[in-house]
Amino acid sequence: MALAAERPATPDARPRPRSPSDLFWSFTWLALQGFGGVLAVVQRELVERKRWMSNEEFVEDWAVAQVMPGPNVVNLSIMIGDRYFGLRGALAALAGMLTFPLVLVLVLAVVYARFSSHPAVAGALRGMGAVAAGLIAGTGVKLFISIRQHPLGRPLCAVLAALTIAAMVLLRLPLFWTLLALGGAACVLTWRKLAP
Repeated sequence: MALAAERPATPDARPRPRSPSDLFWSFTWLALQGFGGVLAVVQRELVERKRWMSNEEFVEDWAVAQVMPGPNVVNLSIMIGDRYFGLRGALAALAGMLTFPLVLVLVLAVVYARFSSHPAVAGALRGMGAVAAGLIAGTGVKLFISIRQHPLGRPLCAVLAALTIAAMVLLRLPLFWTLLALGGAACVLTWRKLAP
């Protein structure tokens, strides 16, 4: 019994969504928490809280979601929904990600149009931006831990991450070209390491 408790959960034994409606409400809750920095919320909910995926699986799926067109978290929700319940699951997860946030954004747009000139509203929005940046940075540090098993190793992954930050922040290169160049280089290097 003690040995079973110490053994890591296999993909079949770990928790999973119970139904498409579970996916809908889980992604609705996730979307309603995702103000400004949804990556931190998604990682915490799917990996740490619900345990539907490991940190390594999350990093891999998030990478795929980033290279697909459209919002990353919406792409990820579709992938997870499809994995567990096929098309029904993908549509349920997508509806969960979009329905209530759409209604909320429409209501907030009306309120913002009325009060946007108020100095307190402008200050609140600047404060939220700083918090979102902190959430994204914190999640990046958490996800870096899962890189230890990556075929390229931590030093090369750190160099690629630093080059990405430099390209985006210092050189102000568009995300598309940065992702194409550095993401493509990372894919080729990883493929060469894994090739027999």
